[in-house]
Amino acid sequence: MTSRIDPTFTATIYLAGDLATARQVCREFCMSGLCVTVEPTEFIYTGGAEAGVRVGLLNYPRFPAEPDLIFAKAIALANRLRERLCQHSWLIVTPSETIWDSTREAV
Repeated sequence: MTSRIDPTFTATIYLAGDLATARQVCREFCMSGLCVTVEPTEFIYTGGAEAGVRVGLLNYPRFPAEPDLIFAKAIALANRLRERLCQHSWLIVTPSETIWDSTREAV
């Protein structure tokens, strides 16, 4: 039996779009060496609602990685998901910050 403990770090990507397409994008992205979770979610906001996905990355003790590397992979995957899901923005939540990124002009 083997056991290992490493520091916890998570990054969760949120964006609207088709679940099946998001799964396929994640499969393609993970071929270079990564494991993620993909879950359906629903965004409910003033005047509407929209289906979307929540994609999780974490520091897995079997293959540990530094937070900066996990975060960089989360950004790269979020950008690919945004393009393939035909969205304008994504959100990444980490234990210490929440990052929103959009292709739209600032208001």
